Amino acid sequence: MTALPDEFPIEQRTVGQILRQAAARYQDKPVVVDVEGPTLSFCQLDDWSTRIANGLIANGIEFQQPVLIMLPDVVELVALWAGLARRGAVEVPINLAYRGVFLSRIVNDSTATTLVVHQDYLERVADVAAELETLKRLFVFPAVPDDLPDVISKRFQVRDFADIDGDDQSPVEVDVSYRDMIGIMYTSGTTGVSKGVMVSHAHAYRYARNVGMNHGVTDQDRYYTAGLPLFHIAGQWGVVYSSIMRGATVLLRRGYKNDLFWKDIAEHGGTVVFMLGAIANFIWQQPESAEDAHTPLEKVGMYPVIPEHEAFAKRFGVLIASGYGSTENPGPCSHSLGSPFPNNQCVGYLKETVQTRIMDENDVPCAPGVVGEICCRPHNPWEVMLGYWNKPEATVKAFRNLWFHTGDAGYVDEQGRLYFVDRVTDSLRRRGENISSMEVEDIVNQHDQVLECAVFPVWADESEQEVMVALTCQPGSTVEPAELIAFCNQRMPYFMVPRYIDIVEEIPKTPTGKIQKFPLRERGITASTWDRIAEGVKLKR
Repeated sequence: MTALPDEFPIEQRTVGQILRQAAARYQDKPVVVDVEGPTLSFCQLDDWSTRIANGLIANGIEFQQPVLIMLPDVVELVALWAGLARRGAVEVPINLAYRGVFLSRIVNDSTATTLVVHQDYLERVADVAAELETLKRLFVFPAVPDDLPDVISKRFQVRDFADIDGDDQSPVEVDVSYRDMIGIMYTSGTTGVSKGVMVSHAHAYRYARNVGMNHGVTDQDRYYTAGLPLFHIAGQWGVVYSSIMRGATVLLRRGYKNDLFWKDIAEHGGTVVFMLGAIANFIWQQPESAEDAHTPLEKVGMYPVIPEHEAFAKRFGVLIASGYGSTENPGPCSHSLGSPFPNNQCVGYLKETVQTRIMDENDVPCAPGVVGEICCRPHNPWEVMLGYWNKPEATVKAFRNLWFHTGDAGYVDEQGRLYFVDRVTDSLRRRGENISSMEVEDIVNQHDQVLECAVFPVWADESEQEVMVALTCQPGSTVEPAELIAFCNQRMPYFMVPRYIDIVEEIPKTPTGKIQKFPLRERGITASTWDRIAEGVKLKR
């Protein structure tokens, strides 16, 4: 039987169609190996997704209806993702670090009536149950516990996950198109609170196809997740979906564990890994061994590349790929395996499938080498976001003048290479998580002793951005940094909690009273900056 195509015809670019072809080609070959649990073959995943799709239909889930998911990285999540796609429903994955207002805001904004949730997260749902406006029904994995919180049993219909994981194997009679929505993926976006990015099947396909090609994934590979959660597009599309369309096997581990990385690679034959720059730095800092270059690992996708990437490749005997993209935009450029990096800001060569321009503040194209905003539009239809869910004004702003504006600053050189410089907006990125500085500021400003604050990114040792806050105190008050960290840790996801705190006399402002963050970013970390990690303050996750 022939291999799957490198590029599927546009009308076949749906999860259901590609999974069906992959199952016919690879049959009993493992598609997902949970390193702590079961193994799932291509045929098993195809059959399972059909049963779940029928179970969703039987439970009244309509075509293009949003369904919230709050599950850890288990094989059931992969089957549910494929089942929702086959039914033509819309997945809305929830970051497992979310709680409180961050959780209720997404649940309400999605307008979803159904949530598939692991029983470990029921207390979080109970904590915000009174604020949930549209949610009516929970499917609990693995099953409804005996000690179900009263507020949940009284407010919602609660059922076992088995109710949608049935035994109806009949063909799913749903005509799902590549232009139909597959998910609403929440990201901090360019300004304000988190926005839901509406993505099509064609969009997810392009992201997965780009990553698979860029990382050189083949049907001989075993693709290690390295802690990338499946509620993120990098884990879900970059690893799982690209493995399906390339015939590879996913090695799934829940969370990253530094002491288990090489053990997993050796025991399970991992040949490819998709890793964040922070993870690469952790691995690089491990003591050198004579066996470093003698492992199954051959190919590494590193985002962003660390300064020692060339030495990393030599030490571990691997080829490195990288690139640039976002939830809204599958990626205008890439660094293919082994290609040289002029410097650490270079994120790759521009792709022919995407038009990319660097624009000034008036959307006039910049000359090569001049920094402006990175703007894109795809040559193929439906391969950029459909828009922001329930936010038409933000959608229009992002697509002004018929270009998608990324909110990132960069430039292009004479050779057609793209360089990322900084965020144009108040978003920042830490360990693969997009963070809205406004959301962090809202919480910090709730502290009784804080007068006002400004949150911004700084670069730390891990070659990644860290969250820093500069604040002024209420008159006659003082702020204890460790106490402020505990305050934040109770109210926001752990990855948003600031690492650095500067207590200042005043925060720079424009003549009209708007906070200026540029001087704060320029000043960065100083001798007076309080460092959470240096002080040994641990976060609750």
